[in-house]
Amino acid sequence: MSRDPHPHSPMPTRPEPPAPAGTGTPSETPLLSVHAAVVFLAAVIIGLVMGGLMFLHDKSVPTAVAAGLGSFGLSVPVLHKLIG
Repeated sequence: MSRDPHPHSPMPTRPEPPAPAGTGTPSETPLLSVHAAVVFLAAVIIGLVMGGLMFLHDKSVPTAVAAGLGSFGLSVPVLHKLIG
């Protein structure tokens, strides 16, 4: 039976087994990068603002949806170049 000569040492006497694979950092890549998430979030905000402004102006839901989707679609490539 062996005893640790230094009972208050910071190193354990026996090495701990490695953690299971599922508990550490994920090895999978994320669905979206941070850059893509910021671009899409900003484009959604722009689309919602433009759609809301068009609804307040015309009181027409189809016009507001078309304006919001159009501004979302047009702002994605612009934001990609500006933010990236």
